[in-house]
Amino acid sequence: MTAPIASSDTPSSLYRAVWRWHFYAGLMVLPFMVLLAITGGLYLFRDEIEGLVHHDLKQVAARHVAPLAPSRLVDAALAVQPGTAVKVTLPASPASSAEVTVKTAAGEKRAVYVDPYDARVLGELPDRGTIMWFIRRLHSLAEFGPGATAIIEIVGGWSILLVATGFYLWWPRQQPGGGVSVRGTPRRRVFWRDLHAVTGAFAGLAIGFLAISGMPWSMFWGEKVNEWANSANYGYPSGVYVDVPMSDEHLAHANGSTAWSLEQAKMPVSTPAHQQPIGIDDAVATFDRLGVAPGYALSLPGGPAGVYTAAVYPDDLAKQRVVHLDQYSGKPLLDVSYADYGAAAKAMEWGINVHMGQEYGVANQLVLLTVCLAILLMAVSAAVMWWKRRPKGALGVPPVPADPRAMRGLVLIMAAFGLVFPLVGASLLVMLLLDLAFAHRPRRTSPA
Repeated sequence: MTAPIASSDTPSSLYRAVWRWHFYAGLMVLPFMVLLAITGGLYLFRDEIEGLVHHDLKQVAARHVAPLAPSRLVDAALAVQPGTAVKVTLPASPASSAEVTVKTAAGEKRAVYVDPYDARVLGELPDRGTIMWFIRRLHSLAEFGPGATAIIEIVGGWSILLVATGFYLWWPRQQPGGGVSVRGTPRRRVFWRDLHAVTGAFAGLAIGFLAISGMPWSMFWGEKVNEWANSANYGYPSGVYVDVPMSDEHLAHANGSTAWSLEQAKMPVSTPAHQQPIGIDDAVATFDRLGVAPGYALSLPGGPAGVYTAAVYPDDLAKQRVVHLDQYSGKPLLDVSYADYGAAAKAMEWGINVHMGQEYGVANQLVLLTVCLAILLMAVSAAVMWWKRRPKGALGVPPVPADPRAMRGLVLIMAAFGLVFPLVGASLLVMLLLDLAFAHRPRRTSPA
């Protein structure tokens, strides 16, 4: 969002310092932001895209008859893919298929799609093998290995720095244009500079929001904040935990699809009794009677002490819910909804829901798609702007401030920022040391 420099004035030392660090921030995050903007823009329309790509697996003809019992669907899936059924995702609508997750003898998990009206197997994929799960893994950088999620925190922090410095550079300083207008033609650098600045001025706050709301998925900060937000009662909201035995199994591992706020929640255990387990059909009837929203993922007991767990996270936050049933008595052991979350967890879940484009329907999707396109436009304009001003054979880092004291305030702000986001702070320190090392080296420069 670099703004034009008034031709009649020499930029102040503070302006040069901010410009220099805005350049560094862009250098650090723009390649990642391009990837995040493309994958994020696609993921906003995950239901629509999967409905097209996996139509033969996900969609069925709606009929005016009652769906078959869940046990029939499980039996049909196991007949095609032998193994142990571990989870059943029930249809979210009359035109949706059921998904049975089967763990094979080799330990692989397969998702088998079944028509809920006639138990016809529609096909199968590896568990989480749909196109949108791949896009999601690219977006979270999980596709590049477990350590890559640390980059999410660094990119998020530097993105906030990029937005903050960009607003400072954009702020009108009596220049003849460039505040909310674009001057010149694409052949001139001022055109790309103004296009970059004006786009950033309108999209900057939304980009900052996406950076902050994406932090819960980061490796270090997200995990620690999750522990803080759920520091009592095994990760469940205060007042929800009741006096029932708990296992060492975590909800995120047992169910797979869970809210961020309950990832570290431990699973309760069933109390073995002389009676037989209630079975999946009675469990589903109980969840339906309790009013769990359609489309929930039902995890099956993993042993004599296991429980039936229904977890649903629809677009409407108010309908988020997790319910555990004793597999013998069928009694609810824990029943958690969004209303039970604490203030911190509610804020986080709201931010995540908006970040994923599902809290406010189509309007939410279109607004965030516009932001993703703005990010791509800013990346292109930044590259063109840099190309037009770079010295031949040099990187073209903005000049060092004439007054070194201009850096002091920036360093203090970055130090405070680094205390909140430790991985970002470490990267800031490395960049600061590199900046100090290279600032005193002779280099070719171009006029500011």
